[in-house]
Parts: sequence; structure tokens; C-alpha cells
Amino acid sequence: MRDLSITTYLRAREMAEAKGIIIVDTKFTFGLADGRLILIDELLTPDSSRFWPVESYQPGQVPESFGKQYLCDYLLSLNWDTRPPVPTLPPEVVQKTQAHYLEALQRLTAPPARCFGR
Repeated sequence: MRDLSITTYLRAREMAEAKGIIIVDTKFTFGLADGRLILIDELLTPDSSRFWPVESYQPGQVPESFGKQYLCDYLLSLNWDTRPPVPTLPPEVVQKTQAHYLEALQRLTAPPARCFGR
């Protein structure tokens, strides 16, 4: 699991950095099925990882990230004990969270830039 996790992360990091995204952290969930190691659950998504834009990264500072961090920060700012019911989200929080996910998707799936004349 260790070697597979490291190999997968290093390849994903390389691919994401080429698209302007730093993978700050991520999680892999493994299990066993019929004695074989399998990968379970999502991986390398805005739900299972923190993505930062390369262009706004400054050492010692935390840039706004793509994905659920904005929503988590909003919920933590409320006087809520984290038990159900979950607070109703304002439309602007929902829209901004969606925009972060969409930005990550668009960056990661955009075709590579082409150099003309080569």
C-alpha cells in the first residue's frame, strides 16, 4: 500500500502541477477483496484532497483552495456544534463551492497547451 500510494501520488502531483494545481494533501482508501488489494472510494478529487492554485501559492501562506475547504471554513465560522441538523447554506456559499469544484475540474481536464511551429 505504501509504495502504491507514493507512486500514485507522485504521478498525480506531476500531472496536476502541469495544470497549475498543487496537491497539498490527499487520501487513499484501500481494502481487500478475495485476498487482493483494491482501491476503494474516490481519490484525487476536491473531496478527498486539497488543491491550491500554483499562481497564488506563497510559502507560509494558505491560498484559497479548490474544493470543499471553502465550505468547511464557512461551516467552522458558524456557532454550530457540528451535530444535525446541518445549517442551511446561503446560495452564495453553494455557488462559490460549486465554482471551486468546477475550476479544479476545468484545470485538470483541459487539453495541454500547444506550441505552434513545433
